[in-house]
Amino acid sequence: MVRTTLRKKRPVSARELAEAYGVSTRTIQSWVALKREDWIDEQAAMREAVRSYHDDEGHTWPQTAEHFNMSQGAVRQRCYRARKEREAEAAEKSKHLPGEMPLFD
Repeated sequence: MVRTTLRKKRPVSARELAEAYGVSTRTIQSWVALKREDWIDEQAAMREAVRSYHDDEGHTWPQTAEHFNMSQGAVRQRCYRARKEREAEAAEKSKHLPGEMPLFD
């Protein structure tokens, strides 16, 4: 059985789907759930979007919070973390000498 994960709210409850397919509710929940790696990538993209909106486009914290429908503290936290991740990536890239190929990734 091949299943694809859709990031949409179920139109019916897990119990109703479980009865329809003859499986447990937990099975339905696992079918619909997003894989951890995908969720982590989604969150990283959201952090980068918040950082870009605030830093690159020059919006204020209240404007950024309203745009992403979050509190100011939440958008600040995501933005600071995105900046930190970008700095870590830049530091990792600068470890190698110019023209030198890294042996391991």
